[in-house]
Amino acid sequence: MDITTIQLSKETKEKISSFGSKGESYDEIIRRIYDLAVKEHLRKFLMSSEGFIPIEEAIKEANKKWPR
Repeated sequence: MDITTIQLSKETKEKISSFGSKGESYDEIIRRIYDLAVKEHLRKFLMSSEGFIPIEEAIKEANKKWPR
């Protein structure tokens, strides 16, 4: 694994370390936080009602297009 250096303020470093457990590296903490953020982003996307219509409305539209 390649290693890099990033600059953080002391405040940010303290905030990140507050999410860690004893012996956990900053890399491990940040990876865990990232994984949680990805899951939350996916949850918000899947639960979003943007661009969707209620099922009742979709059924009405379908019945208009394709009457029985």
